[in-house]
Amino acid sequence: MENEYKILSTIKSPKDLKSLSHEEINSLCAEIREKLIEVVSVNGGHLASNLGIVELTVMLHKIFNCPKDSVVWDVGHQSYVHKMLTGRYNKIDTIRTKDGLAGFPKRSESEYDAFNAGHSSTSISAAYGIALAKDLKGDDSYTIAVIGDGSMTGGMAFEGLNNAGRYKKNFIVILNDNKMSISNNVGAMAKTLSHMRIKPTYIRVKRRTEKILSHIPLIGNFFKKVLRRSKSKLKNLIYKNTLFDFLGYTYLGPVDGHDLDELENALNAAKKCAEPVIVHVVTKKGKGYEPAENRPKDFHGIGQFDIDSGEPLSSQKGFSYIFGKHLCNLASKDKNICAITAAMTLGTGLSEFSKKYKNRFFDVGIAEEHAVTFACGLATKGIIPFFAVYSTFLQRSFDQLIHDAAIQKLHIVLCIDRAGIVGSDGETHQGTFDASMLNTIPDTTIYSPCYFDELKQSMNAAAYFCDSLVAVRYPRGVEEYRPADFKKSSIDYDVYGDENADIALITYGRLFSYACKAKETLEKEGINIKIIKLCRIKPIDCKAVKIAAECKRIFFFEESMVAGGIAESFGYELKKTGKSYYYKIHGIKDRFVRHESVAEALSELRLDDRGMVEVIKENL
Repeated sequence: MENEYKILSTIKSPKDLKSLSHEEINSLCAEIREKLIEVVSVNGGHLASNLGIVELTVMLHKIFNCPKDSVVWDVGHQSYVHKMLTGRYNKIDTIRTKDGLAGFPKRSESEYDAFNAGHSSTSISAAYGIALAKDLKGDDSYTIAVIGDGSMTGGMAFEGLNNAGRYKKNFIVILNDNKMSISNNVGAMAKTLSHMRIKPTYIRVKRRTEKILSHIPLIGNFFKKVLRRSKSKLKNLIYKNTLFDFLGYTYLGPVDGHDLDELENALNAAKKCAEPVIVHVVTKKGKGYEPAENRPKDFHGIGQFDIDSGEPLSSQKGFSYIFGKHLCNLASKDKNICAITAAMTLGTGLSEFSKKYKNRFFDVGIAEEHAVTFACGLATKGIIPFFAVYSTFLQRSFDQLIHDAAIQKLHIVLCIDRAGIVGSDGETHQGTFDASMLNTIPDTTIYSPCYFDELKQSMNAAAYFCDSLVAVRYPRGVEEYRPADFKKSSIDYDVYGDENADIALITYGRLFSYACKAKETLEKEGINIKIIKLCRIKPIDCKAVKIAAECKRIFFFEESMVAGGIAESFGYELKKTGKSYYYKIHGIKDRFVRHESVAEALSELRLDDRGMVEVIKENL
């Protein structure tokens, strides 16, 4: 394998890039792309974004001196290239696997990872904090935030820009713009001017001219102000958006993110500026791999795929697909139903809805806080908004869920995708907090279906049998084991197994599938149990509590945080019955779940069928 990557295999640290010619760097970039495609086709992960940022990453590490200079990656899903160049090439085949490299920057993994990431729009704020901390310690090294145009739709990015605009020392923001529409906004004059402005000589001449003018008695300052005003007016004529200038930044670009000469000139010019700098770099998502170039959304986050065709190896339809299909069905019958997404149309299964009901589909960008309050505004006028969002990203809107939705008793439906363990994306993406988070909010209803038909029933109930904040949470992937003799009787709860058994296993969501397998294993060993399956987990049905209270031993298994979770609430209701019983809660206790497969994580947490059997037998 080493022979296939002659240059890449020799890069042990960014220092090894310093002596490479542009011709060698071009060859290196080709090798990096080949390696990226090879690794992600096996491990899954974020491919299109990494293919698009190859040249920029290489030139950043060639021109700056990391780790003394700090590079902060926004979201961090595009950091695979960065990892290859910072001493981790020999481990890149382990990325996103148990005990392997994380799929996102991780400070505990390498000194080159300046800040952990996983959610968007954080890089500028974090980088500004790092820059100020350096300044306080007398460190004049550079701090660079690399942020995509998508992440710029998040409000936190603008909060960071606003604050960092007053900082005057070695602070650079790289705006990685991978939307081709930028070409329509930039004419020949703008391109000519940008080429002039990114030359290092331009920065030197500008500073020397202003210095000379300031020393001319009486009229020097006047001419300096005229020069600045004239420059600003010229820029206003050429650049339609001067927001960065208003915030205190020198704007350089747009720069072709795949042209090594342009990148080198722009980054060297940025180093010479005496004020914060925005370097606007235009890249192509999926660059160098035709399937990813043609379908960048499909290759944003992808599982295993065939390299030759670009087609995924698994074509099974999961919960996201079923959700999207059923929402279309509901919308066909009710014109008040609309869908909201925060830049996740494909991931949340809303592609079909976005085409069929364009006037009722709203992509608000990476702005979950705005999405919730926007949904609340719609709800005040009788609209039924379904906000489809990954569990991990819903966390960002906690304040809005309380103040704008729950307190006003507004009827919005949260469709929480990727609830529970998600696997290889790791700590920042596990959906382990939504149940306990929402459980603390008054007047909130939560459904947690295990199967596709339950998902549809839950969506129906959420739309028409709830009048305030309601959530439907469902896991990533496909539905799992379903016993042939299990018959659903209620949207609230079901009892499955020996009704006379004095051992009860209580759970919700996909863990019911594992509980059923555990039940079968225990029965072979002469241990009879009944399973109390909750579908509505908040509020808890009092009848389910009474059934559980008749048992001598009760085991609650929860694919979520124990603290503040459903198991604790159930236990509180049990205590109020005054009955005597043994109650054991088994869930995720005061820890983050690392990157590994879903099966590996559930096994490690003892939340799969084998773990359930072990826990129950140990406590009998």
